[in-house]
Amino acid sequence: MVSGPDRPSPNQTFNMGAALPLLPITATIGYYWLPSSLREELLVQFAPQLLAYLGMSFWASRTFQISVQLGLEKAKLGNGLKWGLITGLLLGCLNTFVILSVYPSLGYDITFLKQTPHGRLPVLLMVPWFICGIALFVEINFRGFILGRLAELESAWGGTHSRRHLSPLALITSTLTFAFDPFMENTFRYLHWIALWDGLIWGTIWLRTRNLWITIVAHAVEVIAMYSAVKAAIG
Repeated sequence: MVSGPDRPSPNQTFNMGAALPLLPITATIGYYWLPSSLREELLVQFAPQLLAYLGMSFWASRTFQISVQLGLEKAKLGNGLKWGLITGLLLGCLNTFVILSVYPSLGYDITFLKQTPHGRLPVLLMVPWFICGIALFVEINFRGFILGRLAELESAWGGTHSRRHLSPLALITSTLTFAFDPFMENTFRYLHWIALWDGLIWGTIWLRTRNLWITIVAHAVEVIAMYSAVKAAIG
């Protein structure tokens, strides 16, 4: 790798990339300090994700081997499909039970899901196209970019190699950012708590395997399973 006047050195690229996830994290925290009227604005709800994608674009434009950094190498696709399918089906069954049985038994009404953007879209558009698209972009953002760069930052602070450690602070921070994403919290209300264990599981898988295909496939399969079951149950 050669550094030149127009390209930052590897250390500079690392420092910039590791710090960029702090933008959407700070925006997510700041959202909950805003007045209620502002929190209802769709653009405000999407602000953290927009900042994340802008930060990721900047990072990607100055980083070598993007697919390796994210865990999207072609050689990992086979394992990604296999383990992603298994993980997605297990989580899909668990979360479907929580949504259709646990929450109603606690007195929560889940029929509001029919009025969400996901509930209003035609089934043939949601399954599989829209769900797979969401899974791809969300996993690249929250696991590949935010968790990945936070893990680098944590390993730099601790003097460890990020590929050999779970990076618990990075895992917890990225999971909370994911679960309390403003758009998710507003759209799915109290159901957004499900994203806590999803984020912990997907994040742990990514840190252990550095294979983003697994979490993309798991995310897509899980949501397809949940969406189909809930759609059939509440109409």
